[in-house]
Amino acid sequence: MSLKAMADKVSVRHDLEHTALTPPSATSGLLEAFRRRYLLRLMVRREIQARYARSLFGLAWSYINPTVRFFTFYFVFGILLARGNIQNFAIHLFAGMVLVHYFTETVNSGTKSLLTNKGVVQKMAMPRELFPFASMLVSLYHTIPQMIILTIACLWTRTWDPDLVGMGAALLGFTIVLLFSTSLGLMFSVFNVLLRDFGRIVQTFLNVLPFTVPMMYPYSMITERFGTGWPHDLVMANPLAEAVLLIQRGFWWTTTTSEPYSKSFPPDLWQRGFIMLGVCVVLLAFAQWVFSRLEARVPELLI
Repeated sequence: MSLKAMADKVSVRHDLEHTALTPPSATSGLLEAFRRRYLLRLMVRREIQARYARSLFGLAWSYINPTVRFFTFYFVFGILLARGNIQNFAIHLFAGMVLVHYFTETVNSGTKSLLTNKGVVQKMAMPRELFPFASMLVSLYHTIPQMIILTIACLWTRTWDPDLVGMGAALLGFTIVLLFSTSLGLMFSVFNVLLRDFGRIVQTFLNVLPFTVPMMYPYSMITERFGTGWPHDLVMANPLAEAVLLIQRGFWWTTTTSEPYSKSFPPDLWQRGFIMLGVCVVLLAFAQWVFSRLEARVPELLI
């Protein structure tokens, strides 16, 4: 075959003249995280290894920290403040702690993700959504030990009677938190580059958050104090509060024999859960839109 024939064949196969050029960092948003799974795995592995570098206990800290936090809250709220009248209060508290900790860690690490990886952001052409998304996966990785502790605690009561409805509720609650925290982590990551004080604002908000969900106190206390008026609706407008109730339905309530369902959960628990799921999906789309509009300014502001 002549050189001209070979050149014509290559030009037909690679018709670059009529192909639209795109920047190497062009992205289709969070969908790019699934298309570049190999790169995402590398980022998650690197962050996990960096967290436990030169650590004596390593992954064991994922079990030690939540266990110490659990016993601290249990002693203060279950013994000193007499919340122990709730059957299996430890399960009630820890079930909520699992989701609250997952949420706070995802939002906190996602907010800092672009600043923490500024060297990579400036030097490599890659979708920047990968950084907060990888932070969410690392937080999810550290939530697994807490779920194991929660399951062992439920089994230890010897009264745990799990059902498919309860497990479905827990899964729904976990999905709500995953979408909600990913949305905020994605949006806050670019805000934190534009305004460096934003990370401290988020941290202050996260410090208050555990007291705004029915975790250290039962849902019945909200209805006793506020009835079904606007304060009740304001508390329950928080997707995290709804998610905590859903996971308590799956783990805590199935270990109890004396806690009535009507006092422990709102009558429209499932309806609220699916509404919150839809709200979080819309919020994730909005967060992606905000990120796409502002991310072009990120490299120059990281200097």
